[in-house]
Amino acid sequence: MNTEYDFTPIEHKEAAASYQTAEEPASYWHDAWLRLRQDKAAMAGMLFIVLITAAAIFIPMFSSISYEDQDFTATNLGPSMEHFFGTDNLGRDMFIRVLYGARISLSIGIVASLINLFIGVIYGGISGFVGGRTDRIMMNIVDILYSVPTLLYVILLMVVFKPGLMNIFIALGISYWLQMARIVRGEVLKIKEQEFVLAAKSMGAGSGRILFKHLIPNALGVIIVSLSLSIPDAIFTEAFLSFIGLGVSAPMASWGVLCSDGINSMRAFPLQLIFPATAISLTMLAFNFFSDGLRDALDPKLRR
Repeated sequence: MNTEYDFTPIEHKEAAASYQTAEEPASYWHDAWLRLRQDKAAMAGMLFIVLITAAAIFIPMFSSISYEDQDFTATNLGPSMEHFFGTDNLGRDMFIRVLYGARISLSIGIVASLINLFIGVIYGGISGFVGGRTDRIMMNIVDILYSVPTLLYVILLMVVFKPGLMNIFIALGISYWLQMARIVRGEVLKIKEQEFVLAAKSMGAGSGRILFKHLIPNALGVIIVSLSLSIPDAIFTEAFLSFIGLGVSAPMASWGVLCSDGINSMRAFPLQLIFPATAISLTMLAFNFFSDGLRDALDPKLRR
């Protein structure tokens, strides 16, 4: 019987080097970022949002031309090196006015996001977590407020205040968090029945800790997607209200105001309408592309 072994022992270091460990699994957010990077439309939308935000902040800040400067010797000019988008019927630089309008529109989007985050998330989270009669009462209040159009809120506010940006902020504060509250309530109702919530209760965690440390963080993916979708909706709402004269008033340069001014001279000087309308369209598309990509990236069913 042959007692020789048909192999040659190797050193310990060589054995350790040849041993391949399994790749450490990616975290939820890292995995979502990898999927988002693969979505070219979403990345293009995010890049446009960053660029338009930076341009709206810094270019008017360092420009020697203000959005309200008038030059009656240079009215209705076409695009040139001095005025990239030309001038309007009062000789105001359209390029600076479009960028200043981006400031207003993006500020509206930020306000809408903050309202959704602080009011909608907390209100919906409490309603879903407490449940029962409290939940029914809170959701009935949401249904009553949701039945009144935002346009009606703005018209009623005009009776008390002058038309302006503050009316839009107040109208958004009244009505814009309602959809978010419904979404967060549904997510909390689903998540609070899972085992980790029962484990937290058994360890003595209070209701506030369970809600803000366990339930809302686990609904963060849905919340982020809803926030990103609410921004273009708020931008379009502001543009529409300003276009019909219920939002920002002259001489402020909102995109809606610019479109309203441009439509009066659309036949003779169509660029005065095309530039702000294009800015609204591209910004809406960018946010929608980014929101769609974010929704797919944060969907747990698509995790690798």
